[in-house]
Amino acid sequence: MSDGMNKVFLLGNLGEDSELRFTQGGQAVLNFRMATTESWADKDGERKERTEWHSVVVWGKRAEALERYLLKGSKVLVEGKLRTSSYEDKEGVQRYKTEIHADELKLCGGPRVERRDNEGADRRPRDDRDGGGKARGRDGHEGRRERDVDRRRDDRDRGRGRGDDGRERSVGRPVDDLPY
Repeated sequence: MSDGMNKVFLLGNLGEDSELRFTQGGQAVLNFRMATTESWADKDGERKERTEWHSVVVWGKRAEALERYLLKGSKVLVEGKLRTSSYEDKEGVQRYKTEIHADELKLCGGPRVERRDNEGADRRPRDDRDGGGKARGRDGHEGRRERDVDRRRDDRDRGRGRGDDGRERSVGRPVDDLPY
């Protein structure tokens, strides 16, 4: 049996758009802050609320895929673990921060507008951008993300149609059942 467990579940809303960056080694890291609010009635029956803010980190390909959907106001369910790290501030003082490193993330509602590739272009390192305003991937290809989304949309649409009973059918995974 394990000596302990480090598991966090949060359901809340993003306080600002997510921010995608890349490590020097080229690994994607997505950061966002989310708020969770709990409410209760005090002894006088008066409704009280407390909001907590959490820093969440998503790594790798999942970070790149989610960046365009994690916008201010989005409701998300995060499953992950707490990680505490330390750093030295400008005055040389040792500081600590605790973040949630997401293992799973489910979009639960909120803004339906996707951020376009060129809106995220300035978040990439200068040498990963071209002059045309489109974001380039680390491999130098433009618009890969956009093509991938279009291809998935085409694949999904091909699987739809009417069954023998006249009702619409869908082959494959429903849009709200995405694995990330």
